[in-house]
Amino acid sequence: MSHVSSSGLHSLATLVKRLEAAASRFEDIALVIDPSLRIESAPSDSPQPAVRESLRLDAPPPSIPAPPPAVPSAVPAPAVETPKSVVAYQERVINEELKPFIELTNEFASANVTATISLVQKQFDILGDFLKVAASCQKPDQKSLEGLLSPFPQSIEAISRAKEANRRDRDWYSHLTVVAEGAPVIGWVVNPKPVQAVIDIKDSVVYYGNKLKKEYKDKDPKHLKWVDSYVAILDALQAYVKEYHTMGLTWNPKGIPVEQYKSSAASAGGSPPPPPPPPPPAPPKAPAAAAPAGGAAAVFAELNRGEDVTKGLRKVDKSEMTHKNPALRAGSVVPASISSTAVGKKPIKPSKPHALAGKKPPKFVLDGNKWLIEFQENETITVENVEISQSVNIFGCKGSTILIKGKVNAVNIINSTKTSVLVQSVVSSISVTASPSFQLQITATAPMIQLDSTDSGQIYLSKDSLNTEITTAKCSAINISLPVEGEEDGVFEEQPVPEMFKTVVKNGKLVTTVVEHSG
Repeated sequence: MSHVSSSGLHSLATLVKRLEAAASRFEDIALVIDPSLRIESAPSDSPQPAVRESLRLDAPPPSIPAPPPAVPSAVPAPAVETPKSVVAYQERVINEELKPFIELTNEFASANVTATISLVQKQFDILGDFLKVAASCQKPDQKSLEGLLSPFPQSIEAISRAKEANRRDRDWYSHLTVVAEGAPVIGWVVNPKPVQAVIDIKDSVVYYGNKLKKEYKDKDPKHLKWVDSYVAILDALQAYVKEYHTMGLTWNPKGIPVEQYKSSAASAGGSPPPPPPPPPPAPPKAPAAAAPAGGAAAVFAELNRGEDVTKGLRKVDKSEMTHKNPALRAGSVVPASISSTAVGKKPIKPSKPHALAGKKPPKFVLDGNKWLIEFQENETITVENVEISQSVNIFGCKGSTILIKGKVNAVNIINSTKTSVLVQSVVSSISVTASPSFQLQITATAPMIQLDSTDSGQIYLSKDSLNTEITTAKCSAINISLPVEGEEDGVFEEQPVPEMFKTVVKNGKLVTTVVEHSG
């Protein structure tokens, strides 16, 4: 019994020692990892220090944690190379020609001209942005293409409005005409023959530019240099188009879609689409009229001259004195002296009345970028395959119908009677002058209609052309037919253009309102 008890106690003591040894080993490991945990204790006769020492000698050194892996440096993205066509446009057209032209304009031109030239600069910026898209993208569908081209007619219209707004600026109106004639040149991007389109616009600019150069030939050479500088821009554009877009606008067949290009440009902080052109500059104020000479003040001023008042009188000959010539007293009128120049003067031949003038041959031809339709009587003319840079001029027609299919720059109707014109879209304006009993219908859009010296006219607007501005001068019996909302196409409601106005003076200014009849 006692033997069993001593054996159990021996086993228990052995177990306790083993537990102490394990605890001591854990402490040694902790001290090796963090020496700050070491606690100085008094020496003891127990075998623990020896065990600890042996454990420290036998224990392998703790492993040093591996350093974190180095973060790889970001590799810069390769720079995107600008297409050669875009670089050529920027260098040849913008830097070499357009910028010097703008600097020359700012040196001597009026505020109206410089403001219009700023519109030209924005116009070429719009063209440059479009060329970047074409060089980087595949050709989009028709709807997307129309969205990309939407700033083009707006810029052309802005320049045309600037010209019309400053029509009274006689000193600089010729300059504005030259610029306005060149505004449609950016339309070459939609022309299947872009080089010829640029040439046609340039020819029109040269025509009006030569008139301007003739006017200032002996006055100021800067005006001549200004015309040549503007023509040089078109020459550079023509050479650029001939080199990079000979058969039409060239897209990138290996490029990205237009939508992806727009999103990438937006994410990269690209420039937003160009803003709409600013409104045209205000027309110059008319100079105050000089006070008319004469009146009572002038009479008294002459009397105050004293003896000098008779210096302008001539001596009367005896043959002109009535008291010495009974024949003159009988006639009571002294005949005027006959000058030598009036003796051999031939009588002026009266001009032939318009009704007796010979009938001129009809004409229907494309001259440059202008369709000429003249002296057509009771005919139906269809103008097809038109381009955005072309204009249609209708002159001297009678009882004819003109159909214009497509989008043109402008339509002018002059001295035509009972003429009907149907047009789809117009970029700048439609002008009707001295053309009574006309009819005009717009199936798409037209920003402006101008009526001058015209009586009895009918205008039909489509749902897309309700924002058209209509101006009238010396006109009567003008009616505008508007589409009825909710009805099918072809149902119109006729509304007359006001003809009677009331003008009153308020605070020293004239205020004009339309007279409305009630009851």
